Amino acid sequence: MNSSAKASPWWTPSVHADRRPFLIGRNAIQAALRGFFAREDFIEVDTAVLQVSPGNEAHLHAFATEALTTDGQKAPFYLHTSPEFACKKLLAAGEERISCFAHVYRNRERGPLHHPEFTMLEWYRAGESYESLMMDCVRILALATETVKTGKLAYRGAESDPFAGPERISVAEAFERHAGIDLLASVAADGSTDRDHLAAEMKRAGMRVADDDGWADLFSRVLVEKIEPHLGFGRITILDGYPVSEAALARPSARDPRVAERFELYACGVELANGFGELTNAAEQRRRFEVEMAEKARVYGETYPIDEDFLAALPLMPEASGIALGFDRLVMLATGASRIDQVLWAPVAEVGR
Repeated sequence: MNSSAKASPWWTPSVHADRRPFLIGRNAIQAALRGFFAREDFIEVDTAVLQVSPGNEAHLHAFATEALTTDGQKAPFYLHTSPEFACKKLLAAGEERISCFAHVYRNRERGPLHHPEFTMLEWYRAGESYESLMMDCVRILALATETVKTGKLAYRGAESDPFAGPERISVAEAFERHAGIDLLASVAADGSTDRDHLAAEMKRAGMRVADDDGWADLFSRVLVEKIEPHLGFGRITILDGYPVSEAALARPSARDPRVAERFELYACGVELANGFGELTNAAEQRRRFEVEMAEKARVYGETYPIDEDFLAALPLMPEASGIALGFDRLVMLATGASRIDQVLWAPVAEVGR
């Protein structure tokens, strides 16, 4: 077969027939998870896609648009990269347990695990610790595999047993175990980071370091190259305790101010979820957003506005924990699909083809 031959469209009957079992599994898992949250006394909410700010993470790229007022004036808007800001405003309004299946949009993302439009499952617990989210994740992954009767999570020949107890490991422990690097030696008590110290540790470990790499660049390289390939095999992994500089929306840990109440969930080497003990200090949140946008300007030459309504709502928001889970990825691993487009009923058209 000619390797350059164009693949048949997703709506071709034969292609759809191959995809349909995954799609039916998707619907079954979504229904099961809605039942799970209803039993846990969550209210399902729906948030607007159009937002003043799409989010303020340096390396996330949004789709921009504009709204026209009734007299034809233009106002910039973005398609949200997450329903997070809206959900937290609902917590400030008085909701205590909320869940949300949201279509979200991220530019510059397409591949086996990435799609420009995908479904994010977020849920929030007011007055509860972020450890409660970890237990939610364990139950949700088991429920997903039970629903489609696979009993396991699988991706590219790797498997993870959602019924086995999860591995919980700190980011610092993972750096030491898998890269031989003392990560927190490059993080000060106030959360500031020492780029040169981490660079020296990486060079000693035989890793590549570029002159223009910042501390965050170096951290990400170690995480991707040395840590993630070991996570979630055999059983799921909870990677906990990210440095505060890598957790812009999470509160610092009471045990160690150098790290935050942030964890990520992995199965078969795939990141599935990102959970926080939520930051509610508006002044600190503004400072962190400004740091993120300064980095975005340095790397990409652009910034996104800060949602002033969100910062105004934070003082009213109770102590809470919240998490975002890539629903399509969960469906992939539970059903055994190999690409994200196999579990999307109608994928986004590919550009440049």
